[in-house]
Amino acid sequence: MEEINKLKKELERTKMELGILYEISNAMRTTLKLDEILYIILTGVTAHTGLGFNRALLFLVNERDGLIEGKIAIAPDTGEEANRIWKQIEQEKMNLDDLINAHKVSNYATETGFNRQIRHMKLPLRERNGGLLALGVLDGMPLHLTKETMENYLHDPVIHILKTDELVVVPLKAKDRVNGLILADNFITRKPITKDDIRMLTMLANQAGLAIENSQLYEKTVIRAHSDYLTELWNHGYFQYLLQVEVEKSRATTQTLSLIMLDIDDFKVYNDTLGHQSGDTILKELASILRNLSRNMDHVCRYGGEELTIILPQTDKEEAFSIAERLRKDIERHPFIHEEILPQKKLTVSMGISTFPQDGATPSELIKASDKSLYEAKNKGKNNTCC
Repeated sequence: MEEINKLKKELERTKMELGILYEISNAMRTTLKLDEILYIILTGVTAHTGLGFNRALLFLVNERDGLIEGKIAIAPDTGEEANRIWKQIEQEKMNLDDLINAHKVSNYATETGFNRQIRHMKLPLRERNGGLLALGVLDGMPLHLTKETMENYLHDPVIHILKTDELVVVPLKAKDRVNGLILADNFITRKPITKDDIRMLTMLANQAGLAIENSQLYEKTVIRAHSDYLTELWNHGYFQYLLQVEVEKSRATTQTLSLIMLDIDDFKVYNDTLGHQSGDTILKELASILRNLSRNMDHVCRYGGEELTIILPQTDKEEAFSIAERLRKDIERHPFIHEEILPQKKLTVSMGISTFPQDGATPSELIKASDKSLYEAKNKGKNNTCC
């Protein structure tokens, strides 16, 4: 009889575990957007109806730059906040779907200082001195750190931030290739991490790795379809779409939005003297400069010819002018090849700025206003920014 009861308990546990994994995998299939996929994964790791860890972090491997980059973290800041959240979830009887849908309405769960801190982390992916994360990627096996083994990693930047006594690190895999890591602990409840916890987290990570790879392939396809072949910036058609989306967001949130229209000064002289291939090289180099110097939230696009645009969400006119001037000066200082043939002996740009809603309530009005400001900058002698 005792043996039968034991088997029944194991069967119930297996049934519950399969149910949790089924729910999480179903949720991951509802979207191809990477940020949504990552949130669903960590919600599954931390939700009371999921794996139930107190805190979870997710890092992705950037093979091109040889880095491991922080992408998202879900964790309450304090024990009091954790108890308040858990109590609310219990009172409202929220399941996994409810938690995911709540995030779509409000990004509160990821709008924390801790999440921002993790998102700024970029650690080297190398065999020696690469730290805990590099070990997790290169070893490709789950790593369970207890109070005793944690002493080996006290100077690791991740452990320094987490200040935890016990931690599990599980690789995310797609086709035998590690593309990320999940870190999880119980820093509030101090509940020990069991072998069953690690087994469940590993099974979830195997599904999550494939979902992430599918999402990244989808994003690459979208980027190719909407990118300008020469500069690799967003093309004119996608610029119109992005501007429409950002205007609608600004209207809904009553926030400002600015648009920079940028034109290379005397570009015809450069093209006529050295040929269009040399001109193309300059355009590619300028696009790279703008992409590297712009904020993550901004959209740098090719409008047409030598005209480029930058959409600046949540940015007023004064801030947009400051950003434009910084970019203009950086471009003026940059050594472009054969720029000495230009009238000013330097390659420079002129910029025009418009801001929503004062300069226009629609995308076309904003484009017209920034174009007018650009024309004014040219008339003032070029290498200028006008609003």
